[in-house]
Amino acid sequence: MLVMVRQPSINAQHRPPLTIERIIEAALRIVDGQGLGRLTMRRLGDALEVEAMAIYHHLPRGKEQLLDGLVAHVADAPAPVDDSADWRDALRRWAAAYRERLLEHAGVLPLLVTRRNPAALAPTAASLRELMRRGGLPDDAAHAAAHTLLAFVIGHVALEVRGTTDDGATAPAAAGPDGPVDWPARFAAAFDQILTAVAP
Repeated sequence: MLVMVRQPSINAQHRPPLTIERIIEAALRIVDGQGLGRLTMRRLGDALEVEAMAIYHHLPRGKEQLLDGLVAHVADAPAPVDDSADWRDALRRWAAAYRERLLEHAGVLPLLVTRRNPAALAPTAASLRELMRRGGLPDDAAHAAAHTLLAFVIGHVALEVRGTTDDGATAPAAAGPDGPVDWPARFAAAFDQILTAVAP
């Protein structure tokens, strides 16, 4: 009796091995392109060209672990600690880059705001504390200031996303008396005010 052996497809033969990093990146592409509500394990499996059960081998807690991974991936954006740079300017550059990162992955923002995953922000907060400590702030002050700056950036972006329509225009309720809000300018001005207050 002739037994037919199924050969793996060409795509399967050349597909990179499944890793947590590949899974998170594929999930992020779905959320960025289609929204958080469209993220399912089956759709994720289709995007990775694997059975959904293969994902559980890497994420035993399934969807809950996947969402925690998304939060950690997006939230992890440490400030570069460079002794040669002015630490306040370094914080401004970090804040502008972090704002862009959160806007780019706005679909994950609700998870970042509401999901209990305190470890997700730890590396970023630690880098801010170290940057301010090297700038001369005492440890306690640097700890409080890092928390305040992180809370501001995340909160401001959440309001910015809420005040922007799907096509990128400013929502009517968010527009000021002088017309559409200049979000980057508002962000930079407010960040400077907070930075002056927490690190005079």
